[in-house]
Amino acid sequence: MLTPTQKQTAQSILNIFETGAVRGDYGKVTLIAGDTGHLTFGRSQTTLGSGNLFRLLEQYCSNYGARFGERLQPYLERLKARDISLDTDSVLHNILRATADDPVMRDTQDQFFDQVYWQRAARAAQKLNILSPLGVTLVYDGYVHGSWGRMRDRTNQQAGTLSTLGEQQWLRAYVRERRDWLAGHPRADLRATVYRMEAFQRLIDQDSWGLELPLVVRGIEISLDSLAAVPPGCYDGPQLGTRILALQSPMQRGLDVRLVQLQLSEHGIEIVADGIFGQVSARCVRQYQEQTGLAMTGVADMALIAQISVTPPDHNIEIHMASH
Repeated sequence: MLTPTQKQTAQSILNIFETGAVRGDYGKVTLIAGDTGHLTFGRSQTTLGSGNLFRLLEQYCSNYGARFGERLQPYLERLKARDISLDTDSVLHNILRATADDPVMRDTQDQFFDQVYWQRAARAAQKLNILSPLGVTLVYDGYVHGSWGRMRDRTNQQAGTLSTLGEQQWLRAYVRERRDWLAGHPRADLRATVYRMEAFQRLIDQDSWGLELPLVVRGIEISLDSLAAVPPGCYDGPQLGTRILALQSPMQRGLDVRLVQLQLSEHGIEIVADGIFGQVSARCVRQYQEQTGLAMTGVADMALIAQISVTPPDHNIEIHMASH
């Protein structure tokens, strides 16, 4: 069995692969050309195409404390139907980004990804008698990234079984086979992920079978401090309406900025709800002010915040996105 720290380290390696952050990016929204998963979201990048995005959001919405549950509820049937038009539904994308600020969503993702990926991988590793933390992490990667069973069987056929080779030699062969498979894959997006096996190979070369900290994966340090840090892009304040939002240096960041950006999006304004009030946010505020007959100041004052908080009846507007 892995210790809690070893398990968190293993999951952090995958977080780095999936979203480039040790704690994972809980609000990450991704679309990759040619990806059969289509719209992808969250710390472990679950997909619309697999049906797991629906299951994750359904689980979140069923919690009475879900801050954004009411906003997401109208999307559930389309998510269940794997409606690929959601790939371009930028209001939905902004709601998903905003859920990263809700501890209920972060807890829901942790529980969901543990059930869907980690527990299955741990059982598969135990069945094969893979005991090292690094070995369990490789199995976990196979479940998250896909094709674990195929690569397990290919390794057995090409190199021999684990019982014949021993755990470390078999895992070295597995990394080699999986890297070759990814490098020669007809899908360009999968070919680009050979870095995962290269990162694992470096850990093997460093004899990091126990995942002893600190570790460096893809140039990012995993340490006790980074494991305990607040996830990137998550805000727990200030609350909406507690300050005026305006372009300044340093730029204002926070939950209130994110909510104003989300509400602008729901009113048909082109913006990404990233929680940072920059040039684009000021421009979008001016656009909203122009559309509603207000003075075009680019400042979200208390009156504007109160007005914009009234969500239009139909906010499923397909629009182009811009940052900050």
